[in-house]
Amino acid sequence: MADVAGVWTRERPAPRRRAPSVERIVEQAVAIADDEGLEALSMRRVSAELGSGTASLYRYVASRDELLDLMIDTVQGEQEPPAPTGDWRADLTATALHLRAAMLRHPWLSAELTGRPGLGPNALRRIDTALAAAAGCTTDAATAGRLIETVLSYVFGAVATELAERQAIRRSGLTERQWQASVAPYLKQVFSSGLYPHLARQVTEGAETDAGQRFTFGLEVVLDGVAARSSLR
Repeated sequence: MADVAGVWTRERPAPRRRAPSVERIVEQAVAIADDEGLEALSMRRVSAELGSGTASLYRYVASRDELLDLMIDTVQGEQEPPAPTGDWRADLTATALHLRAAMLRHPWLSAELTGRPGLGPNALRRIDTALAAAAGCTTDAATAGRLIETVLSYVFGAVATELAERQAIRRSGLTERQWQASVAPYLKQVFSSGLYPHLARQVTEGAETDAGQRFTFGLEVVLDGVAARSSLR
């Protein structure tokens, strides 16, 4: 059984002369994951980039899984969590935007945050900050937790859509607007059949928005639901 807590409680030796520190190891691992995805990450690859022997890395980081835990917590601490204002809606909005920014900076992060919660200091602080914001909606701890889960589920889903669009751009070489222009003749032909009136209206009459605007709109809808549920409207 893996020693999950040991990642955060175990004392690590001071780096030997010319050996990379744990912080440097994690920094290099994050750079690899950002550029190439987690599938490119291995202890051997990190050691090669650092010009160090693979065996020496294991002296400071016990495994790839432990390295990933350290990476996840490190990137969550790159920016300070938003300071509470006492306005639950503003605080939950700031929490959502803070998380979205981190996941867009590090595309591999979102998939790692949707499972069991991290136990590192930055992850725990992020969760505690979010729960403090939710406390403005309810005094019940269990309900506060469910409200946060709801907001975070929206953030994860919205960011997944944004990352998928980035991947589509890389794969096709077309921006979203260029892709829309390329399929416009086909859609015009399809819509002329009258079989898809609602979709045709949405495409032809809907206002064009960017990813940030779509995210904000969706978040406001979710928070309207939180307000209604909490009788705070």
